[in-house]
Amino acid sequence: MRQRIRPSHNSPSHIRHPAALVAAAAIVTAVPAALAPPAHAEEGEPSLVISNLPATSPKPGEVYDESVVITNKGTAAADGVTFRIRLTRGLDFPDKTVPGCTYSTVGDQVGQALCELDTVIEPGTSVETPVRFKALPHALMEAVEYGTSATGTAPGEGFDDSNRRLTLTADSSADLVAVGEDTEALAGDRQSVTVQLRNDGPGWIQNQDSDDQTALMVRIPPGTVAAEVPDECAPFGVDGPSGPGGTPGKAKYVCWPADHTLDVNESLSFTFMLDIDDDAKTTTGEVKATSVYDIHPAFDKNPANDKAQIRIAIPTDYEPGPSPSDGPTDDASTPAGHGNDPEGQSVGGTGGTGSTSAGTSTGGTGAATTGSVNGNLASTGSDGTPLIAGAAATAAALGGVLVMAVRRRRATATAKS
Repeated sequence: MRQRIRPSHNSPSHIRHPAALVAAAAIVTAVPAALAPPAHAEEGEPSLVISNLPATSPKPGEVYDESVVITNKGTAAADGVTFRIRLTRGLDFPDKTVPGCTYSTVGDQVGQALCELDTVIEPGTSVETPVRFKALPHALMEAVEYGTSATGTAPGEGFDDSNRRLTLTADSSADLVAVGEDTEALAGDRQSVTVQLRNDGPGWIQNQDSDDQTALMVRIPPGTVAAEVPDECAPFGVDGPSGPGGTPGKAKYVCWPADHTLDVNESLSFTFMLDIDDDAKTTTGEVKATSVYDIHPAFDKNPANDKAQIRIAIPTDYEPGPSPSDGPTDDASTPAGHGNDPEGQSVGGTGGTGSTSAGTSTGGTGAATTGSVNGNLASTGSDGTPLIAGAAATAAALGGVLVMAVRRRRATATAKS
């Protein structure tokens, strides 16, 4: 039998509901949803309104325990209330055995509790129900969605007076790391360069308050031209992205995760194909861990590893080997420098002609995923830390001439001890 709570001259107007809701919830979108228009009670309809949760910044491990008040401002009773709570992945329910509540995971690792409050809220009266959640070790940028509908049925999507959203930042941090590359190429050649953005934690990253998402700024080395660009990398203008992702020929790019999420120990790779100018000398570019609007994230307390170099060494003392018709020959009448040694090929080969990597994300299990975005921040809404390993340098002394390999890479990945 339902417990009916009716106002009387001798009863308080706010009554705490006996069945505790242990939870809180959040929509996993990077940009807050627009508020839905408030519900207007018609003749003979309930109109439930939910109070706001107090702001909080919990430390990992702490439990948040507050209450909200559900008030009926309509003209008819709400006979039973379905109360829904959602939590982003850095939060969880401290107890998943509350009577009347069903727990599940929806969408992008969103924890959900759907609780049936067996009560009647008459017009002009209120009930109180607790909202409880705990901050996990990787908590950082979080959100909680909580509420019902104006009539007491399960809420839809979006937010209004009966279904609300609280964003919070846990008392923690995340260490963004920029990883560059040190490689070698010949003037006039084409060279691939792979850079990375890594999250060394302890908090996961997904901006719940704005579209200023975590990103990697890439400055192309002078004397080179970006011929192929990942779809996740847009040209950077004065103060933000200024064109669609994948646009070639720009001096500076900003790259961000396709799903706007960077989990703890996740590393994102972005590969550019660069055309080296015919008269280029050794040149240096830069990568920087920042945001899509080039604002240093407040949660990153270790700026020392935010920047790294893209260095392309251009040899200047190269001398071509003898042609087949020139110079002495060996006992097999083969021109010097053109024997059967597979390493003894002449410099000036085809060079790097590989395709552009589309923002690879390496997870903690070693699996790799790829994604693509169109550079439009309106579409705003993932584990592992391998560093870039380059190809080794090769050199052979043939006929007294040092032949330098076109591709020599030295990993310059910044590793956290």
